[in-house]
Amino acid sequence: MRAIVQRINSCVLSVDGKEVSRCGFGYLVLLGFTQGDTREKADYIVNRIVNMRIFRDGEGKLNLSLKEVGGQVMAVSNFTLYANPATGRRPDFSSALNHAEAKPLYDYTVNKFKELLGNVAQGAFGEHMHLETNLDGPVTVVFEK
Repeated sequence: MRAIVQRINSCVLSVDGKEVSRCGFGYLVLLGFTQGDTREKADYIVNRIVNMRIFRDGEGKLNLSLKEVGGQVMAVSNFTLYANPATGRRPDFSSALNHAEAKPLYDYTVNKFKELLGNVAQGAFGEHMHLETNLDGPVTVVFEK
């Protein structure tokens, strides 16, 4: 499982020109799944993300977590996180988990975020999505388990 976390001021997600979800200050979390991924891996990644300290404290140090600052999450499925661009001109996506197996893991991961944070914005699994994101920092962190 891979997660790309970007600290954001805001994010709006749309499909076919219609807004699907939005969130404010917090994280955009792009989620990719591969063979061997489990709920336990998702639990680990979600807990690491929610408790990671990359928000500034009163002294300007990256010392506060998403929970501590009351931040939000926009969770978006992204099979291209498992693209292998090493061969040819078209990336190989065969390491990405297929749709039928990835969807339940994505749903589980979103629900885990909801358990820990309350309301969570999310993408439209399997759809072509457009994201309007206002990055903060920018701060970007990669998680893999």
